Amino acid sequence: MHNLLEFLSRHYHWLLFIVLEAVSAVLLFHYNSYQGSVWVSSANAFAGKVYESRAAVESFFSLSKANTELTRRNFYLERQVAELRQRYAELTGDTTIQQRQELQFLKQFQLIQAKVVANTVDQPNNLITIDKGRKDGVLPDMGVACGNGLVGVVYLAGDRYSVVMPVLNQHSRISCSVRGHGYFGYLSWEVGDPTVAYLEDVPRHAKFKRGEWVETSGYSSIFPQGILVGKIIQVYNSRDGLSFRLKVRLSTDFSCLRDVCVISDHSMAERRQLMVAARDSLSQKNN
Repeated sequence: MHNLLEFLSRHYHWLLFIVLEAVSAVLLFHYNSYQGSVWVSSANAFAGKVYESRAAVESFFSLSKANTELTRRNFYLERQVAELRQRYAELTGDTTIQQRQELQFLKQFQLIQAKVVANTVDQPNNLITIDKGRKDGVLPDMGVACGNGLVGVVYLAGDRYSVVMPVLNQHSRISCSVRGHGYFGYLSWEVGDPTVAYLEDVPRHAKFKRGEWVETSGYSSIFPQGILVGKIIQVYNSRDGLSFRLKVRLSTDFSCLRDVCVISDHSMAERRQLMVAARDSLSQKNN
């Protein structure tokens, strides 16, 4: 105790200097909007770099599992495409028109490759941070997917990083349908199990069964049709008994999510602008 007091008496001026500097910094950044915004921007950039470094280390140790999943998924897709081409050629006798149509369809999409640098799966409103932002062409309300299927929607976009609202978020609502049937509803998530979600408001007259696939419906201005969501594992009645509620096993494993694609589609951007213009026009008429 004597040594501590002696140390404090000898160096009290340095300790006082550090305390005063800390108090000055708090007052400066807390009560001045410009300095506060500079501090927040710098802190976000630093946090992004830290997350990116940590994600790079975690990604290295999870490459084996990710490669296995991608190989399995690619094999399934290649088999499906080959079977569809063969059936189409048998029906039409034309073996090249399918390829031409695929290339024409893909021209409208730009896939922006990104890596996940921060992610949670155990919160009520989980968020994902990716290492691409406005400088890379990423904008709010763009869809995000991975090799295994649906991920979420871009919520906020900075210059170099963006925040994604994934399916595992209580505020997420994405239009989805049962593959091959056309019956659609909206996908929601309940806090708890990160491997399942629920397709709500499916019509009572819909015909489907467990084991069938759920995919994006294409009825929103964010996602094109056909992005895989998951497999139906249970069918319930809705709370009001007027529709079905489908429990879906998600195809995306959010606990080891590393590589994603942001979907940039010029036609979807035009649709969003038209919808906003229509809402503004209606609100002006009502006023």
